[in-house]
Amino acid sequence: MDENLDDVIAKLSVESEYVDQFTRAFGDGNITPERISLTLEQFMLSIVSYGSRYDQHLAGESILNESELRGLDLFFMEYNPFFPEFSGADCAHCHSGINFENDDFMNNGLDSDAAMQDSGFMVVTGSPQDRARFKVTSLRNIELTPPYMHDGRFATLEEVVDHYNEGIQLSATVDPALAATQETGLLLDEQDRMDLAAFLKCLTDPTLAENPQYKSPF
Repeated sequence: MDENLDDVIAKLSVESEYVDQFTRAFGDGNITPERISLTLEQFMLSIVSYGSRYDQHLAGESILNESELRGLDLFFMEYNPFFPEFSGADCAHCHSGINFENDDFMNNGLDSDAAMQDSGFMVVTGSPQDRARFKVTSLRNIELTPPYMHDGRFATLEEVVDHYNEGIQLSATVDPALAATQETGLLLDEQDRMDLAAFLKCLTDPTLAENPQYKSPF
């Protein structure tokens, strides 16, 4: 958020509500970087999404429709240019596991080296190998969090799917699996793209989105 810890501490320390909350949590109102990190960690760990239609599908409690089921298959199928009829979107290459992410930083082919304006993880590490690499986000509740990509360049999930399907931009640090699709895209037709977007919307958890504990405090 382009802020520094000294300023954050100064702002929090003059707000009696936050000083009171830190006192309740730690025994006194002293606000430090370590305490801020602990409180943020505890809050983030409290946000658990498990009530989406996809979760209900896994539990045998809900039936996805034909389009959503086909989108599910496309999501997990690997890209295969040699057998297009069996080629999928290969999304699970990066968005894997129960949380649909991989705890890694990756370049997802948004810009060529010449057009790149954001250095991404390289700002933190100083390594050119991390240029344009960004945290792979979870796809849970992705329908609720437009716009998409680190710079918000895509307004809809359909535009995100089109980005990968129409051919990513090559650069020095782009993920090799994505680079392999650059010439052909993902070979998805219009119905494929619609089905894939339909599946992504099955990851929305209304019980989490409507939970009053996570509403804006402002």
